[in-house]
Amino acid sequence: MSSSLFEAVTDYIDSKGGGQGLFTTPMSGVNFIRSFQEVMPHRKVYQPSLCVVLQGAKQILFGGDTLDYGRMECLVVSIELPAAGRIITASADEPFVGLTIDLDVAVIRDMVQGMDDLSEEDVSSGPCVFVADVDEPLAECIHRLVRMSHTPKAVPILYPSVMRDICYWLLSGPHGAEVRKLSLPASATERVATAIHLIRANIAQPMRVEQLADAARMSPSSFHQHFKALTSMTPLQYQKQLRLLEARRLMVANAASVADASYKVGYESASQFSREYSRMFGIAPKRDVLNQHRLYRSLTGRDLPTAPMP
Repeated sequence: MSSSLFEAVTDYIDSKGGGQGLFTTPMSGVNFIRSFQEVMPHRKVYQPSLCVVLQGAKQILFGGDTLDYGRMECLVVSIELPAAGRIITASADEPFVGLTIDLDVAVIRDMVQGMDDLSEEDVSSGPCVFVADVDEPLAECIHRLVRMSHTPKAVPILYPSVMRDICYWLLSGPHGAEVRKLSLPASATERVATAIHLIRANIAQPMRVEQLADAARMSPSSFHQHFKALTSMTPLQYQKQLRLLEARRLMVANAASVADASYKVGYESASQFSREYSRMFGIAPKRDVLNQHRLYRSLTGRDLPTAPMP
């Protein structure tokens, strides 16, 4: 199954012109990736998702933690998380090949309610990110998605069923307790997720831990403990990373100036913004934007599309 799945993804990439980079599919939230060289860490906000490696290896860094995963292994992210991912094994002879699938939390919640053998007591309070093997049933579901990418007309009819199959095998597998963290009403993970949504919705506003804890229906000390256990960072560290990532997106994709981007994410001082940006990304904002455009051009042979500032 691993070799046929690899060949199916490679065939799809070649049918779209080949080369390397990110290759979208007719299925929203399903993308294929190929790279002929190792890639430096790329910071972004991970949504609940399944990231599968078919050849090569990747690494994710979040908070103070690092996870590596390689051939026929997957990374599962169960909550919105700022992190840095990078390709650590790739070459022209053996390129990195993988795919990402956004997970539908609503589908997971619906399925948990129908799986009587799942126990709430099994849910752990550890990080919301883990690495698992891609077993045969999960690989077969992913292969069905890849085949479906060649027939867009089948997507509206077949994709929901395949997504349910994927969620089932994740929930019933050895890491099922981790996957259903976000699906249980009133769980610590669901409460922390509520606070995360509040942070994102008010990204430019100062947020106190007490305010976030109140939204999560927890005491400040309990909220802080659960938040750090899940994300490996404090709420304020999380907010800062979210702000800086959004500012980077505004500068790279929307051609915002450093001053405009810093103001839109809540900074009153552009110089403070530049200092914190440089500490997080290791480079000054203007130079980083230029590097992002060069990196995109080197990987795809195209200029990065930008949208005007609203």
